[in-house]
Amino acid sequence: MPLRGSRYPLVARARGSILSDLSDETRTPEGSVSGELTDLSEEGRVRKRAEQAEARAHPQRRAKGLVIVNTGEGKGKTTAALGVLFRAWGREMRVVMLQFIKAKTANWGEKRAARKAGVEIIPLGAGFTWMSKNIERDRALAQEGWQQCRERIESGEYDIVILDELTYCVTLGWLDVHEIIDVIRRRPPGQHVIITGRDAAPELIEFADLVTEMREIKHPYQSGVRAQPGIEF
Repeated sequence: MPLRGSRYPLVARARGSILSDLSDETRTPEGSVSGELTDLSEEGRVRKRAEQAEARAHPQRRAKGLVIVNTGEGKGKTTAALGVLFRAWGREMRVVMLQFIKAKTANWGEKRAARKAGVEIIPLGAGFTWMSKNIERDRALAQEGWQQCRERIESGEYDIVILDELTYCVTLGWLDVHEIIDVIRRRPPGQHVIITGRDAAPELIEFADLVTEMREIKHPYQSGVRAQPGIEF
């Protein structure tokens, strides 16, 4: 007997979430889901594979460099970017992450792992700017850091460039969002750029190919639990 939404609302909700979060492998070039997912017979599976192969061959599905923005108030923006970084490294892609806020002396978990793997993670800042006593120094570091980012984007030496916490520098008025967009727009073909941080500028959101908003529902800090090694740093 099939599970129907009226009797099993959680199942129906979960199925709706799955449908809305399907991989591109199951979508048509127009963006809709290709065919029903309920036919699990061998014939249905064969038909589904054929539809997916046809969708992948469509010209609109050709590979392209993406601009990805991870923003929002919730935890996980940098963490998600790190996941892409190490996934791409596993594919022997050339990757680099430049971190605008973290201090150059930082030795957090991702920095240690990157050092062992031979992956470039480059802190550009002097620590958390909202605790800084020298804003002008932080502004100068952000502008110097942006020049390093620009050089790496334009060099063509990288498949993925991650600009971690860049949005804060735009929000604080230290960097010009239009200049950033112009540099990224002229990047080498096929290069992916990932930007993280809260309060991404509307212009950046409009320009990006993929934008994810992290939304905090519950956080252990609210219960007095501090940041922990391996989870936050």
